[in-house]
This record gives sequence, C-alpha cells and structure tokens, in this order.
Amino acid sequence: MADINDKELAVLLAKRMNTDETTARAWMDGVFEEIYEQFQDRRGVSIRNFGRFFLRSGASTWVFKFTPAQRLKALFGWSNTYKG
Repeated sequence: MADINDKELAVLLAKRMNTDETTARAWMDGVFEEIYEQFQDRRGVSIRNFGRFFLRSGASTWVFKFTPAQRLKALFGWSNTYKG
C-alpha cells in the first residue's frame, strides 16, 4: 500500500467536491494553516469522525498527540463500540 502525497490528495478532494484542483488545494492549504495556527496558540483541534490533535507539555518539551475517533478506530479494528 503506497502513501498519497498532497498533490494526489488535492486531486481526490477536487473530484469529491466537484471543483478544480486549484480550489481544492486552496481549501487544503487553508485548513492545514488554520490547524497549524491553533497549535501555535497551544490549542488542540478536534475533527468529527477523525480524531483530536493536541499538544501536551512536558518538563522541557512539547509532545504532539493524536486520539483517533471511534469511526477511525473501527476502520482499523481498534474499536468494538462504533455502530457506524
């Protein structure tokens, strides 16, 4: 199984949104920049049906954490409670 890159993701998003790749790329860039800015403000970001991204501070470091949503856990067989 191969990973997809941001260009390929933009193409797929454009098809899903029935728009052009430039518009899809602008939305992607906007979403990721906004998430980045929230992290700069030391705030977490929760994305429904995907999960929560957050920072946790340690003694002298910051740790990036991700807690997957039940839907994502179910996709990988990590959850037996998700009803879909």
